[in-house]
Amino acid sequence: MIKNLLKYSFRALKRQKSYVFINVLGLAIGLTCSLIITLFIQNELSYDQYNEKRDRVFRVILNGKISGQEVTVTSTAAAIGPTMLNEFPEVENFLRINGWGETVISYNDHHFLEKAFLEADSSFFDFFTIQLLRGQKDMVLNEPHTIVLSETTAQKIFGEENPINKMLKVGNDSTMYRVTGVMEDIPDNSHFNANAIGSFMTNSRANDNNWLSNSFNTYVLLHPNADLQKVNERFAGMIEKYVGPEVLRYFGITIKEFLEQGNKYNMYLQNLTNIHLDPSIKQDLKAANDPKYLWIFGSIGVLIIIIASINFMNLSTAQASKRDKEVGIKKVSGSSNGLLVTQFLIETIILSFFALLLTVMITELSLPYFNQLLELKLQVGYLDNWYTIPGMIIISAIIGLVAGSYPAFYLSSFNPYMVLKGRRAGTRSNGRLRRILVVLQFSISIILIIGTLIMFRQIQFMLNKDLGFNKEHVLVIRNASTVGSKIKSFKDELQKIPGILTVAASTAVPGHNNNNNGYIIKGRPEESYLLQTNWVDVDYFETYGIQISSGRFFDPSYTTDKDACIVNENAVHSFLMKDPFAIRFINRNDETDEVTYMPIIGVARDFHHESLRSGITPYILRFKNEEINWGYISMKLSPSATSTTLENIEKIWGSFTNNNPMQYFFMDEDFERLYKEEKQNAQLAVLFTIVGILIASLGLYGLTSFTVQQRTKEIGVRKTFGASINSIWFLVAKEIIILVLISTAIAWPLIYWIADNWLQNYHYRINLQVTDFLFGLFIALIIALAAISYRTIQTALLNPSHSLQSE
Repeated sequence: MIKNLLKYSFRALKRQKSYVFINVLGLAIGLTCSLIITLFIQNELSYDQYNEKRDRVFRVILNGKISGQEVTVTSTAAAIGPTMLNEFPEVENFLRINGWGETVISYNDHHFLEKAFLEADSSFFDFFTIQLLRGQKDMVLNEPHTIVLSETTAQKIFGEENPINKMLKVGNDSTMYRVTGVMEDIPDNSHFNANAIGSFMTNSRANDNNWLSNSFNTYVLLHPNADLQKVNERFAGMIEKYVGPEVLRYFGITIKEFLEQGNKYNMYLQNLTNIHLDPSIKQDLKAANDPKYLWIFGSIGVLIIIIASINFMNLSTAQASKRDKEVGIKKVSGSSNGLLVTQFLIETIILSFFALLLTVMITELSLPYFNQLLELKLQVGYLDNWYTIPGMIIISAIIGLVAGSYPAFYLSSFNPYMVLKGRRAGTRSNGRLRRILVVLQFSISIILIIGTLIMFRQIQFMLNKDLGFNKEHVLVIRNASTVGSKIKSFKDELQKIPGILTVAASTAVPGHNNNNNGYIIKGRPEESYLLQTNWVDVDYFETYGIQISSGRFFDPSYTTDKDACIVNENAVHSFLMKDPFAIRFINRNDETDEVTYMPIIGVARDFHHESLRSGITPYILRFKNEEINWGYISMKLSPSATSTTLENIEKIWGSFTNNNPMQYFFMDEDFERLYKEEKQNAQLAVLFTIVGILIASLGLYGLTSFTVQQRTKEIGVRKTFGASINSIWFLVAKEIIILVLISTAIAWPLIYWIADNWLQNYHYRINLQVTDFLFGLFIALIIALAAISYRTIQTALLNPSHSLQSE
């Protein structure tokens, strides 16, 4: 029986080649998009899942608030980990990590630029399931100036040579590092990157007991079955015991008084597996991704499958009108409803299997493109898990059953007497259902079109908004400390290069902040203020084109400027400075406790020093003396500067740094990096929107083909009585136009609500405009009319004599 059903099903499908092609193609494209979206979401959710101790590893998070300025960061004091180990019975071990970012590693006069260098305690390999290929995990990082290399880095530097006990120069450190281990490459789905790991004991602040100096990531490993709530409750006592004296020392008030003023100083633990998808916490090892995009693309994947399934149902019910006599004859011959339903469902399952095979082909062809776009290494891994292939088959079969169930029951319900008499069964209800499905399909398409347009407009707004500083033609060299105390001489040499207008040194540049410091204003001892701090030289303002709204810039002719500062307008407004030039900030030296007073000599116009996702915050620019030799060197280039200018810069850099590789970036390109996630997601949204529209258009084309085929005789009669091709086209098109307008009425309020909620994530955002919604309607109409026009006009051009003979 099954054999006969399969034989009949294949014969039936063979007679419907165009229907099979459109259905299989539409379903395959939909399955491909959903599969790629699933791989993307699976990759995001897999971060740090490789770690065997992931349920017991937690990172310490600091939540602080001073004078209304609140931060939630991963930066903590060096003493927190050792203190928790000694005083929290739930803690089994601690780990501190300090991210350096890019650095230069040198071996035998060969220099290698490594993008991710970390400092970590010797407990690193107890926390993370990363295999050591050479060395013992309890020995590799237990001494200062020891280093562990990744397998790839070791191969790059040493080739086939054994790296153990070889000496390397790291950055500007005059003491050589000894290689004590080689580890496997850090998995891509880890919340940090590391090509090389140096011992945390090397850091001069490893034993620092200043509890208000928060610079390091601290992790703790809890004992099995430890009570997380109790650990979090213990932080209050630890803060009062250790942070309290520091607050009293710096601000002159007790920790209780500090908190009563509305300030905050809290800590809590964040589980390892929650790190990657929590952008609310400012992270410095690797930026977190926003989980809202997982919901967005997950929803898009579901919507595309719905569009493909609607196609399937629409075309199947339309095709039913051509199979009514077949059903009638089979029923007269003794076939039961159940047998007919089974045959039609087998047909849909066969189609879904064909679609699955095509899906695999399309996926393998398109994955390299998506991997390049997302900078990921997505792969299906058909044989990696036993359930992958069976799961794909089952999902494909389910989609086929769900999409084909209504057409199957609809076809099997035909009355054989009625259909054999030539009366179409259920034509009215069948047509009504098809219209409902088309409306649903185009509602989804319009939502995708408008949503993608709004996403792109927001990104363009962020990329083109006036930032309050000049980011064009600015070249920035990282790691100014490589030049050391010779920064002034280095600047003087750079100024001699044709094409360089100005050169500035600073500890931070826009998009790369360094210090968020607390300050007290003289005369307001009961208040404390949090400001983003940047030490700059006298050329910084001209290089970046930052404007002064009142007062003046730093001036080398004023010797008192070395103790002065400049604040932004936001600081003046936030801290209620009626006369900012009467303000004196209290500056306390951490080592000597010496107190100095910093007068404000200028107020800078607000400029964006971070992404536009966040608002402008209070900012202070302090005078950078020659003893501060770390940070960045920025150059304003002439628009006519050529590649020769860059070559000359690199030559001078090499002469000052013993030919170390120059780490640099262009400010305009680097600022776009802040919106990398949005740009990638917008490109994905465009692709999937195009795919959704393509699938809908395929369905509409197929549906139009069957509609005009049904009405061929009517069209012939109309042409005989003088109807023009335009009037015949409008006859078919007007129904589609009405359906698209109904779809628009459904889609507009939904996408308005979705887009408005999404835009709330950005401090600076566009306003929704009527043109956004009209554009969605216009594109939907163009696509719908284009999809039906070819087949309609082709039929209208037929000779009426042929049309009248068609039935």
